[in-house]
Amino acid sequence: MISKRFLLNEEANLKRVVFAFLIVVAIISAGFFVFFVYASDGQAPSTKVIAYYFHGTFRCPTCHKLEQYSKEAIETNFKDALASGKLEFKVINVEDKGNEHYAKDYQLYTKSLILSLIKDGKETKWKNLEKIWEYVNNKQRFIDYVKSSVADLLKEAQ
Repeated sequence: MISKRFLLNEEANLKRVVFAFLIVVAIISAGFFVFFVYASDGQAPSTKVIAYYFHGTFRCPTCHKLEQYSKEAIETNFKDALASGKLEFKVINVEDKGNEHYAKDYQLYTKSLILSLIKDGKETKWKNLEKIWEYVNNKQRFIDYVKSSVADLLKEAQ
């Protein structure tokens, strides 16, 4: 004969199993909801622009100024794009182990600011902002040049 206590324990265990199942369903549903909301804006999650400032190990005052102005132009004018992940700014020493390929990938011969358009995880376009050397002694012109170049590429990332 089955005792009343045994039946109560079985009922409690069944409630626990159903509750756990409902929790799992809720978590999975929330994941799909987040994915749907994130992807429904028509923007592929991997579409972005990366601004790379490339330098070597030896850095003169002008090289530091190139990085400083590049960073200022991007961080000041594109706060929302940086916060949303549509724009990234990376400083890379091409002489560090593992970074040597950038010199070949972007045909680098000096310190450079490269803008890279990434769609679906693949680079589809890049541009070397070569005029940063020409504008390094005119901060406002430098910042305007970087700002307009980044804005143009961000338009393509939409």
